Amino acid sequence: MTILSAQSIRKRGIFTPFCERSKIYGMSYGLSACGYDIRVEQGFKLWPGQFKLASTIEHFDMPLDLVAIVHDKSTWARLGIAVQNTVAEPGWRGFLTLEITNHSEEVREIKPGSPIAQVILHRLDEETDQGYVGKYQDQKAGAQLPLFEL
Repeated sequence: MTILSAQSIRKRGIFTPFCERSKIYGMSYGLSACGYDIRVEQGFKLWPGQFKLASTIEHFDMPLDLVAIVHDKSTWARLGIAVQNTVAEPGWRGFLTLEITNHSEEVREIKPGSPIAQVILHRLDEETDQGYVGKYQDQKAGAQLPLFEL
């Protein structure tokens, strides 16, 4: 696998809305040199040790030759805020639900539209034969609860 450059990300139309690069609340979002910084739709407070689900503003439309890995945004990580392990598989579409935890001893406020995580896109050696067909396909905006299979 290789990591996509900004030029490749720009051409793919993966994120809607797409932003070249901007700032809000003292943090950057949008396209970076080798990734894309996503924003959280909802605003909320996180108490020490608290966990919340939140949705991205950006809608994802993953091509069959890419996988997206979501990583903490450095500014939040330095404040004790972690975005848990999240992957968007090839062929997945929807608004990503993020799992966010406050590991600090302070209450942290996350405002609506805040840049929250960095997405790194990895190109597969070749397109997968079949894209994602799981229970979270075409996930709607807003934090979505887990779905259990019967």
